[in-house]
Amino acid sequence: MSVKIRLSRHGSKKQPYYRIVVTDSRTKRDGRVIEEVGRYNPMVDPAFIQVDLEKVDKWIGNGATPSDTVSYLIDRARNPEAPVAAKAKKPSKKAAAKAAAEAEQAE
Repeated sequence: MSVKIRLSRHGSKKQPYYRIVVTDSRTKRDGRVIEEVGRYNPMVDPAFIQVDLEKVDKWIGNGATPSDTVSYLIDRARNPEAPVAAKAKKPSKKAAAKAAAEAEQAE
């Protein structure tokens, strides 16, 4: 049995909040969980992150694998003062086509 630490979505339409849960990797996203180890609300500024690090360390020690997002949230919970890596915004297809057309005209 492969155990994962991942997010479970709750809340209403366009107002999500997430629970950080330990679950079997074969279950549905919002299905049966083994244990809840934290909460995450991205809708408030700054984002609310609450993680029980003792439980997370116990589960990782027992072989549970955190998802990429949960790994990031655990790192943020351990060191909240660390700088946040800015995401590089990818231009839309329309904007990329417009930039290419302007580059052609400039030549």
